[in-house]
Amino acid sequence: MIDQVKDMNNTNGSYKESVSWLFGLQKYGIKFGLSKTTNLLQAFGNPHRNQRYIHIAGTNGKGSVGAMLESILLKAGLKVGFYTSPHLVSFTERFRINRECIAKDTAASIIREVKGVINNREPPTFFEFTTAMTLIHFFRENVDIGIIEAGMGGRLDATNVINPLVSIITNIGLDHQHFLGDTIIDIAKEKGGIIKKGVDLVTATHQPAIVRLFTSMCKKKAAPFWRVGHHARYRRLPSGRLGYYGLKDRFTNLTLGLMGRYQYRNAALSLLALEILKRKGITVSEEAIQLGLADTLWPGRLEEVSSHPTIILDGAHNPSAMRSLAYSIGRDFDFERLILVVGIMEDKDISNILKKIVPLASRVIYTRPTYYRAANPQHLMNVAKEFRKDGEVQFPLSIAIERARDIAGKKDLILITGSLFTVGEAKSYLDPIHYPREDI
Repeated sequence: MIDQVKDMNNTNGSYKESVSWLFGLQKYGIKFGLSKTTNLLQAFGNPHRNQRYIHIAGTNGKGSVGAMLESILLKAGLKVGFYTSPHLVSFTERFRINRECIAKDTAASIIREVKGVINNREPPTFFEFTTAMTLIHFFRENVDIGIIEAGMGGRLDATNVINPLVSIITNIGLDHQHFLGDTIIDIAKEKGGIIKKGVDLVTATHQPAIVRLFTSMCKKKAAPFWRVGHHARYRRLPSGRLGYYGLKDRFTNLTLGLMGRYQYRNAALSLLALEILKRKGITVSEEAIQLGLADTLWPGRLEEVSSHPTIILDGAHNPSAMRSLAYSIGRDFDFERLILVVGIMEDKDISNILKKIVPLASRVIYTRPTYYRAANPQHLMNVAKEFRKDGEVQFPLSIAIERARDIAGKKDLILITGSLFTVGEAKSYLDPIHYPREDI
């Protein structure tokens, strides 16, 4: 028994040491390019080649679409890998197979292996390293299909080393302009960089200029181009269920496991992508689709974690996501007052993010998660003064949450939002048993 405890402690220590070292790569910042990821994978025999992938880029909704596809393909009997970022609570969330996060000792082992082949003169970024880890892990575990979420952009994103069965671009909005460009078209060109020769592109993008751009890009790559709103249509039925009318598939009574009106579009996009996958030999039954959509799990996105008062967590972190969140809060929830707890990263469009949600609130608590990129709460309150809503500064986040609970009545709604980092820290505080904070 003593030996077992020692082994557990050694494994835990090894994991913490390995992940701490890996987080140290963040000092190299964000650098676009595929060469470093390619070199890491070459050292392991190019495990990403000849594998089946779904590649997802876009401004918002990537994780939700990926989670829906994961759930449906699991119900279809496939072994499904899902790579996403950032994580909410534990680093291991980034790499999951059949909804199981990578084991800590496995993560530590792969980190040590990949670290051993690094060219110290050209060290990879954190994201390049974790992308290589993912593709190695999925290969070794022999997944049937891997769902790969792009980190930022697409053309030079580390994930663009894969050759997928289908490429998905959820939507295009203004975010990460410092890296991707100042205009919607600049950003669309970068995200459209995931389009591969002969590989179908599926999108829910609707802006005419972007549709024209993607049409041109697909034509040059001989890539079939499919659009929600053109090749497939959907509607939210009075019952709250989804009606989908696609290339061949027709569904008139689908239940969604994820809340939020924007999830109907994400579901339609997932179903259109599935129709393309079925054309390529992936067998998915109607029952798998029905059960998979109803059973989709994606924490931290319009997630209700408590009642009396209701507490909702949502990681909206750019103006378009916050607009969608505000619309759903206003339409789908019944409450007397909205108590807003908000923490945003300092490199985001703070003014326009606050503009979308603060006017709905009766009271605002400005805070910050324990993360170096988080904006000063006082700055948030100063920016929001124009909205003339009662507000205060409270941090750390735990104090802000307790303050919201103190002032909320049983029929009020507490919304914690502004960043996935804010949501992740809130989950750890509200449910430390199931989401223990990772002290790394």
